Amino acid sequence: MEMNGEQRIPASRVVVWAALNDPDILKACIPGCQELIKSSDTNMTAVAVIKVGPVSAKFQGVVTLSDLDPPNGYRITGEGQGGVAGFAKGSAVVRLEEREGETLLGYQVSADIGGKLAQLGGRLIDATARKMSDAFFKKFSEEIQRRASEHTSAASVASAPSEAPQSAPQRRDRIDPQSTPAAYRPSSSTAAPQPDRLTHALLTTILIGIVALGTVMTTGRTSTASTPLPSFEFSAAVVLLIVAAVGYLLGRTSGTASSNRP
Repeated sequence: MEMNGEQRIPASRVVVWAALNDPDILKACIPGCQELIKSSDTNMTAVAVIKVGPVSAKFQGVVTLSDLDPPNGYRITGEGQGGVAGFAKGSAVVRLEEREGETLLGYQVSADIGGKLAQLGGRLIDATARKMSDAFFKKFSEEIQRRASEHTSAASVASAPSEAPQSAPQRRDRIDPQSTPAAYRPSSSTAAPQPDRLTHALLTTILIGIVALGTVMTTGRTSTASTPLPSFEFSAAVVLLIVAAVGYLLGRTSGTASSNRP
């Protein structure tokens, strides 16, 4: 049984060649393939279920790559046993040609089936083999396109510049100092509050009174009979003056603190 065909694949010849040597891609494309394990660079073990007409059989065998000519093509050969159903073996010569950025994949397939499957008739066997061959190369082309598309999408996402989220503009409202309550207005750390003139006068009065009172007491302790002592009225007046000045200052301090409370 012989057959041949072509499949145009929108990918470079290097990409197609790599896919022809990828056991995962081959497993996804071979009809009925359940297992395909690469044991060396040119040998793989396979398990596949093949159905010809009413007969279905599970084949276990080997797949061999030969006549390697990278990236132009090779020969792929498979042979398996299906128990009482018989045996199957076949090979395909695959050639790759570069065509305007794409690849033209040409193949020539030969297959042979024996045992119970062979009794189904040559016409049914030929139709099944051709159908499986066409299905393999069509699926192979679709798989390459799908993976190429995924690779391009991933590359585009990786190369796209990341957009940092824009931060909200900071609002800087101008505040009129005159509209702010006095208790909340910032005070200058460089200018210390200055007492008014009345406070200066009271402090001076207190100081003079203290000095005068001290003088009176000292004079009283050191005076002699010939030296007249200051009168009691004078001393009392000095004390009253000091008390009045201190009371006034305390009243002003308390009033200022109350007015500064929020």
